[in-house]
This record gives sequence, structure tokens and C-alpha cells, in this order.
Amino acid sequence: MASYTKKIKITKQLIKSERPKKSVTAKTGLKKKVQKRAKKLANPIILVKLEQNPIISPKVENSWEAWQTFNPGVILLDGKIHFLYRAIGEDGISRLGYAVSSDGFTIDERLPYPVYEHKTGKRAFPPKADQPMADNIFPYYSFLSGGSWGGSEDPRLVRVDEEDVLYMTYTACDNGLRVGLTSIKVDDFLNKKWKWQPPTLISPLDEVHKNWLIFPEKINNKYAILHSIKPTIQVEYIDSLEFDENDYINSFHGGGPRKGCWDKWLRGAGAPPLKTKEGWLLFYHAMDDDWSKYKVGAMLLDLNDPAKILCRSKEPILVPEESYENNGYKPGIVYVSGAVVKDGNLLVYYGGADNYVCVAYTNLEEFLEALKKEIKPKLKLKTLKKK
Repeated sequence: MASYTKKIKITKQLIKSERPKKSVTAKTGLKKKVQKRAKKLANPIILVKLEQNPIISPKVENSWEAWQTFNPGVILLDGKIHFLYRAIGEDGISRLGYAVSSDGFTIDERLPYPVYEHKTGKRAFPPKADQPMADNIFPYYSFLSGGSWGGSEDPRLVRVDEEDVLYMTYTACDNGLRVGLTSIKVDDFLNKKWKWQPPTLISPLDEVHKNWLIFPEKINNKYAILHSIKPTIQVEYIDSLEFDENDYINSFHGGGPRKGCWDKWLRGAGAPPLKTKEGWLLFYHAMDDDWSKYKVGAMLLDLNDPAKILCRSKEPILVPEESYENNGYKPGIVYVSGAVVKDGNLLVYYGGADNYVCVAYTNLEEFLEALKKEIKPKLKLKTLKKK
């Protein structure tokens, strides 16, 4: 397969060209960096990309993560940021790896083995050409989407109301691209005892669903799952996150393009919503007429009724500009899947080109103020001197 061979070549070139890491000084001069970048892009809502990006890259010595490492779920526990990142290796299966950082920028520890895998039975890799396409349609969809033939993709981690459990939603290539849900005790997670609960599939059979998020607090005494942003924000409210085998959430993602705006084609939600004094902060992925590039926007949702959008960014807050965002398995992709607030700063974690884990950051209060203003870029006026 030509695409398969091309993928191997691209990955090897990227790993060889990975630049050496410098010491991280992300916290130094944050305000100046934000102002400089805002002036350059004429956009008041700015995330500053870490100069030392990417912070997680493929490791050729580990066969399970030798090709791609991207789209991390993150959680802030005990002052540290914990990552579960999507990894693809030599067998073409997506698994989840673990890393941890004290400051959110430098990786302190990274395990050499995967910590989660969605078991679906053995598949031919690549699928055999003489098999009917119907037998392989979802593995092929998964391959086109992110580069794997199956497994667990794009995790989102959340802790609800200080419960002693972490919940994880992810895309499972299992009788369709379905949404998987599993959980683990907080203590087990922190002690690296990977005692995950058996997963349940909470989206319908033989349908494609991705990007489902659990809110980190109950809303009106119910768990809330955001499962679509198009044509409207759709949230399911349930009493328990324990699903029976045949229980699932009906979801719809469709409708026409938005007119006269950068986010013409809405793709899906990003990181689990962050609760702020202004509302639920939600990141999302969208495209304009250039379908080859993902861009990221932000919304504020009503705290009591998150189906209601209070405001949204008039321009994208994250666009693929850097080499690590445009050279990889899927050039031009920035995909946010995790975000935390630490020491007053908003840290946003994303996949670059479906190959790397990256981070962008800014001051949370300034970010929210700019987002509320909904300011469009303004043309500078030139003052003419009177003669």
C-alpha cells in the first residue's frame, strides 16, 4: 500500500530531524510573548506555543510507539500534569502511553510500555486486499483519520466532583468507530497500577462517533456528556456513568456550513470543558474552505445550561503554523484533547500533524477577557499630518 509505505518514510524522517531540547523557560516573559504574538496575528485571543515543542515524540526503540505519539488526554493531580497520549507503532494499533510533568512543559517521566489498550481481537495489518471492503470499512476509516487499524484513540480524562475515580472517554475501533468509556481509581492511577474497568461502548453500533466529553462537575445533580457540537451543542444528562451492555446515547452530527466565519465546518469538541467564573470553557475543531487544515476555536457555555453558547472566538486561537504541525502523518492538523489551569495559566495540549504532543499556554484571566469581548481584527488607521 502506497500510503502505508509513505507513512513509514515520513515518520523516519521526522524522528531523524528532531531537534535537541533546550531548557524550558515558558513562564518567563509570558505577557510579552502573548502581546508580541497577538500583534503579529492581529488576534486578541492568543495562545503561545512552547518554543521547545514537541514535548512528546515517537521513540523508535519502543515498537508500540515508534511511529506516532499525539492527541493526549491530561489530568492535574497532586500538582502534576499526567498524560495519556495516543501512540501508534509497528503493528498499526493505537494504544495509550503515560507521561507526567511537574511544570506542564518538561516531561519528568515517561513509561516504556503502554498503559491502556482496547482489545478487539486480531486483525490483519494491513487488512487483506481480497476481503470485501465492508469487512474493513471502519479499520480503513480509522487509518484515514489517524493512521491506525484499530485500538483506542484520542483519550479524554476527567475527574467528576472530586470522586475517587478518573473517567476516560475515547474512540474505539470496535464494530464501528464508537465511543468507549472506562474508569480507574485515582490512587491506582497515581501508583501506576493500571486496573482499568472493562470498557463499555456508549455510542450506537455501526455508526461513527468521536470527541465525546464528560463534564468535570455534575450539572443539576446529573453527570453530563457533551456528544456533539453540530448543528447545536448536544448534552446528555444521566444519573450514572455505569452503562448496561445495550445502553447507548443517540447522537447526531450534521447540518450545513456556518456562513461568514472562520469555523465554517465544525468538526468536534476538544478537551473536556474547564469550569471558569465566566462559564464552561470549551475548545473545538473546525475548518474553513481549506479542508486540509484543522483550526481550533473556543466557546464559553452557560454553567447551568451548557447547550447555550455565551460567546465564541471570532478568529481561531490555534492554527497549524510550525514545522511540527505541518510535517507528519497528517500535515496541517492541530487537535486539542486536553487542557488544565495551573498557577493561573491556561495550558492547552494538542497533537501536531498526528505525530507529536505539543503545548500552548497563556494567562487564563486575560484569555477569558479577550474571549468575552469577541473582538474582530481591526485595521490600523494612518493619521495624515495637516499641511
